[in-house]
Amino acid sequence: MTQPISPSSNQLHELREEFRAHLETFYAQLKLAPPYESVEKAIRALTTAVHALPKEEQTRIASDSAAKWQQFRTAFETSGLSKKHRGIIAGLARNRSAIALPAEYDHFLQLFSA
Repeated sequence: MTQPISPSSNQLHELREEFRAHLETFYAQLKLAPPYESVEKAIRALTTAVHALPKEEQTRIASDSAAKWQQFRTAFETSGLSKKHRGIIAGLARNRSAIALPAEYDHFLQLFSA
């Protein structure tokens, strides 16, 4: 018999899957192969960071786009993804208008111009 999934576990799962989808989109639009080990490390970093927060904060993050993207950016940076393909992505980020990514992906791109 399986145990029911708590709302916070479900929110965390959805947050992880959304982050994974954003990472896939990010690398696909840049026409780069994602550094798979670092992607998994980023997802683990996100999971660990959010899981350590109080349930109320987890719920707020799940419903607040700005808070969600801040967590995504932190996990992206913590995992070392901002060091992978650094030269290539920094070059692409200089001509932002040529990149077919929505503005929220600037959270990631800004890490390459710092």
